[in-house]
Amino acid sequence: MKKNIVVKITANFERNLESIEQFLSDAQAVPAFDNLLVELAEKVLPNLERFPDIGKLFMDNPARSVEVNAELKKLQKKLNGGILREYVIADYLMLYVRHDDTIYLLSIKHQRQLSFDFHSMWNRN
Repeated sequence: MKKNIVVKITANFERNLESIEQFLSDAQAVPAFDNLLVELAEKVLPNLERFPDIGKLFMDNPARSVEVNAELKKLQKKLNGGILREYVIADYLMLYVRHDDTIYLLSIKHQRQLSFDFHSMWNRN
Protein backbone atom coordinates (compact mmCIF):
# COMPACT_ATOMS: atom_id res chain seq x y z
CA MET A 1 0.00 0.00 0.00
CA LYS A 2 1.34 3.41 -1.02
CA LYS A 3 1.84 6.02 1.71
CA ASN A 4 0.02 9.32 1.48
CA ILE A 5 2.55 12.12 1.12
CA VAL A 6 1.90 15.37 2.97
CA VAL A 7 3.48 18.58 1.64
CA LYS A 8 4.15 21.32 4.19
CA ILE A 9 5.26 24.87 3.48
CA THR A 10 7.91 26.34 5.77
CA ALA A 11 8.03 29.97 6.93
CA ASN A 12 11.18 30.46 4.86
CA PHE A 13 9.39 29.25 1.73
CA GLU A 14 6.61 31.77 2.41
CA ARG A 15 9.21 34.56 2.83
CA ASN A 16 10.79 33.49 -0.46
CA LEU A 17 7.40 33.75 -2.19
CA GLU A 18 6.99 37.28 -0.80
CA SER A 19 10.46 38.13 -2.10
CA ILE A 20 9.62 36.75 -5.54
CA GLU A 21 6.36 38.71 -5.57
CA GLN A 22 8.27 41.93 -4.81
CA PHE A 23 10.97 41.09 -7.36
CA LEU A 24 8.40 40.48 -10.10
CA SER A 25 6.40 43.55 -9.10
CA ASP A 26 9.54 45.69 -9.38
CA ALA A 27 10.14 44.14 -12.82
CA GLN A 28 6.52 44.97 -13.78
CA ALA A 29 5.79 41.26 -14.22
CA VAL A 30 2.98 40.75 -11.71
CA PRO A 31 1.19 38.16 -13.89
CA ALA A 32 4.30 35.96 -13.64
CA PHE A 33 3.77 35.70 -9.88
CA ASP A 34 0.14 34.72 -10.35
CA ASN A 35 1.30 32.08 -12.85
CA LEU A 36 3.81 30.76 -10.30
CA LEU A 37 1.10 30.34 -7.66
CA VAL A 38 -1.13 28.49 -10.13
CA GLU A 39 1.81 26.28 -11.17
CA LEU A 40 2.58 25.46 -7.54
CA ALA A 41 -1.03 24.65 -6.67
CA GLU A 42 -2.02 22.78 -9.82
CA LYS A 43 1.19 21.00 -10.82
CA VAL A 44 4.05 21.11 -8.35
CA LEU A 45 2.23 20.12 -5.16
CA PRO A 46 0.27 17.30 -6.84
CA ASN A 47 3.47 16.07 -8.52
CA LEU A 48 5.31 16.00 -5.19
CA GLU A 49 2.44 14.19 -3.49
CA ARG A 50 2.43 11.58 -6.23
CA PHE A 51 6.17 11.41 -6.97
CA PRO A 52 7.99 12.69 -3.86
CA ASP A 53 11.43 11.84 -5.24
CA ILE A 54 10.93 13.76 -8.49
CA GLY A 55 13.62 16.33 -7.67
CA LYS A 56 17.34 15.88 -8.23
CA LEU A 57 19.35 14.91 -5.15
CA PHE A 58 20.96 18.11 -3.89
CA MET A 59 23.88 16.30 -2.29
CA ASP A 60 24.84 14.92 -5.71
CA ASN A 61 26.10 18.39 -6.63
CA PRO A 62 29.89 18.32 -6.44
CA ALA A 63 31.58 20.16 -3.58
CA ARG A 64 34.33 22.15 -5.23
CA SER A 65 36.07 23.34 -2.08
CA VAL A 66 36.94 22.14 1.39
CA GLU A 67 34.65 24.81 2.86
CA VAL A 68 31.64 23.68 0.83
CA ASN A 69 32.31 20.07 1.72
CA ALA A 70 32.38 20.95 5.43
CA GLU A 71 29.10 22.90 5.13
CA LEU A 72 27.44 20.04 3.28
CA LYS A 73 28.39 17.67 6.11
CA LYS A 74 26.82 20.08 8.63
CA LEU A 75 23.72 20.33 6.48
CA GLN A 76 23.43 16.55 6.25
CA LYS A 77 23.41 16.35 10.06
CA LYS A 78 20.72 19.03 10.30
CA LEU A 79 18.54 17.11 7.86
CA ASN A 80 18.32 14.33 10.46
CA GLY A 81 17.92 11.58 7.87
CA GLY A 82 15.83 13.67 5.48
CA ILE A 83 16.67 13.78 1.81
CA LEU A 84 17.28 17.20 0.28
CA ARG A 85 16.20 17.62 -3.33
CA GLU A 86 16.05 20.41 -5.86
CA TYR A 87 13.18 20.86 -8.26
CA VAL A 88 13.30 23.20 -11.27
CA ILE A 89 10.02 24.87 -12.19
CA ALA A 90 10.34 27.06 -15.30
CA ASP A 91 12.34 30.08 -14.03
CA TYR A 92 12.47 28.91 -10.40
CA LEU A 93 14.63 26.62 -8.32
CA MET A 94 12.93 25.03 -5.34
CA LEU A 95 14.56 23.08 -2.50
CA TYR A 96 12.63 20.57 -0.45
CA VAL A 97 13.40 17.86 2.06
CA ARG A 98 11.61 14.55 2.38
CA HIS A 99 11.22 12.85 5.75
CA ASP A 100 9.38 9.56 5.24
CA ASP A 101 5.86 10.57 4.18
CA THR A 102 6.28 14.33 4.67
CA ILE A 103 7.79 16.88 2.29
CA TYR A 104 8.88 20.27 3.59
CA LEU A 105 9.17 23.03 1.01
CA LEU A 106 12.28 24.91 2.16
CA SER A 107 13.16 27.50 -0.44
CA ILE A 108 12.25 28.90 -3.83
CA LYS A 109 14.09 31.51 -5.90
CA HIS A 110 13.62 33.04 -9.31
CA GLN A 111 16.68 32.40 -11.46
CA ARG A 112 17.28 36.13 -11.86
CA GLN A 113 17.10 37.04 -8.19
CA LEU A 114 20.44 38.02 -6.76
CA SER A 115 21.66 36.26 -3.65
CA PHE A 116 23.16 39.47 -2.32
CA ASP A 117 21.35 42.64 -1.34
CA PHE A 118 23.69 45.10 -3.06
CA HIS A 119 21.26 47.99 -2.66
CA SER A 120 21.42 47.92 1.13
CA MET A 121 25.20 47.40 1.06
CA TRP A 122 25.76 50.55 -0.97
CA ASN A 123 23.18 52.73 0.78
CA ARG A 124 24.42 52.52 4.33
CA ASN A 125 24.22 55.80 6.19
